[in-house]
Amino acid sequence: MANQPTKNTPMLYPWHHFVLLPALLILSGYGIRRYLAVAGDDTEESRLWFTLMALAVVSFGVLLMLRQHYALTLQDRIIRLEVRQRYFEITGQSLRPLEEQLSLSQLLSLRFAGDAELPGLVQSAIREKLSPKDIQSRIQDFHFDPMRV
Repeated sequence: MANQPTKNTPMLYPWHHFVLLPALLILSGYGIRRYLAVAGDDTEESRLWFTLMALAVVSFGVLLMLRQHYALTLQDRIIRLEVRQRYFEITGQSLRPLEEQLSLSQLLSLRFAGDAELPGLVQSAIREKLSPKDIQSRIQDFHFDPMRV
């Protein structure tokens, strides 16, 4: 247990991180450089480079934001279901009535708790309005989540 990691580390998706992002970064940089060389000219070439630059920069930003957003939204839903299921298996009671008193970030922190301490931590989190960091600091049997994106 002493060698267990206590925080999530980012995962890399090769196609996204090593192909698309670098290609769009290069294309954005090149488009900006080429546009700056012809900026101020009212020519087809300047409009073409401006359009290419704008598309590349916007695409780069969208690619950065959407990948993480969709993955984390889905994972949050799955974690919520996992904590509900674990709570039910341990206590025989539904977590849904209590869940309304917990924030999503509190629920996400509760997933790290071992089975023996989960019910008590849920009650403490509600009663004492614990922050996610406070919840994690009270966990004795920390279960690291290596699959979080």
